[in-house]
Amino acid sequence: MALVESEMIPLGSPAPDFSLPDPSGEVHSLQDAAEAKAVVVAFICNHCPYVIHIADAFAKVTGELIDQGVAVFAINSNDWTTHPDDSPERMAEESEQRGYRFPYLIDEDQSVARAYSAACTPDLYVFDGSRRLVYRGQFDATRPSGDEPANGGDLKAAVEAVMLGEAVPEPQQPSAGCSIKWRPAT
Repeated sequence: MALVESEMIPLGSPAPDFSLPDPSGEVHSLQDAAEAKAVVVAFICNHCPYVIHIADAFAKVTGELIDQGVAVFAINSNDWTTHPDDSPERMAEESEQRGYRFPYLIDEDQSVARAYSAACTPDLYVFDGSRRLVYRGQFDATRPSGDEPANGGDLKAAVEAVMLGEAVPEPQQPSAGCSIKWRPAT
């Protein structure tokens, strides 16, 4: 498995809008979060060992954030024709199994991943109430090869700062994981 890091786009970038279906066909958009003081957008999938490593902690941490009024969206942009574990059917199973409380969305044409410059899974972004990027990077410093369980420390610190109206801690470390599985150009 080749390790890929997130691209670390410039802080202050506006959140690209999206309107995507979940596996049941219900469409969700960034506009659904109009009242949220913070928005987390995460590019994840089902099969990547880096996502599997954080998945249970990600479910727990994002559940706590949702309870605080944070909007959370997870997006799967992988080509499921080459990676069937990332199919919409498997996404629905994963969401139920992990207890995800956020919409887990299908970016079939991969346009949203491209708009966000997403490069890997997981790839995380936090936007403030004005939908300006304040954090991009890792969930925490743990990795699948280590002995420590995932805890979401970096993501929690970023969102906490936004909720308190403070600057997000620096330096921000890029996320690391599997590359997004891009569809062949047509």
